[in-house]
Amino acid sequence: MNPDHDDNRRPIAARSSRWAHRLTQVTLKTSITPNQISILSVIAATIGSTAIIADPAPWSLVLCAALIPVRLVCNLLDGMVAVEGGKHSLLGALYNEIPDRFSDAVIMVALGIASGRPSLGWAAALLAVATAYVRMLGGSLGLAQDFRGPLAKQQRMWIAAAGCVLGAIEMAWTGTPTWSLIVALWILIAGSAATCVTRTLAISHALRLRHD
Repeated sequence: MNPDHDDNRRPIAARSSRWAHRLTQVTLKTSITPNQISILSVIAATIGSTAIIADPAPWSLVLCAALIPVRLVCNLLDGMVAVEGGKHSLLGALYNEIPDRFSDAVIMVALGIASGRPSLGWAAALLAVATAYVRMLGGSLGLAQDFRGPLAKQQRMWIAAAGCVLGAIEMAWTGTPTWSLIVALWILIAGSAATCVTRTLAISHALRLRHD
């Protein structure tokens, strides 16, 4: 089976890019494991989130925005090293999922705290985790896991990064990042809720077809 066409593997366009393959080959020449790369993604998310909670300032917002792509590259690289590089482990499935859920949640909670609306951050975090729950529920029912959006993980993270960048600009002008972060959080909440609905409807349709 071509690993890029695994129905239970998140489709990522960058996986077929030249830079991703080069980075994978470089990583495979080291002793770094996919699980360690997964932990690195958590470290990146935690550093950025901690910075904006401790000091919601332009520098910390920019730092968090810069570390979000690092987190996404780690999420891409751990799978490529595991699958293309043949470095699977018995605990790989756990390391593939749990760090993602933690990283999603900690970034969104941090955005909520920095905006002065912690309830929005917690709501965005809960719904982000719910999108993964619905996806994996489909898998537990014997269906291919559904990674459709409109707001899957990559889109959520880019919106969070954009919110941080706009928040830094807003703070430089007004002294607060409030509205940029609030708008980003509402987009995350609405998009994640819509994603839960679309995935649930797709699972329901697939189950009906299987029954018929």
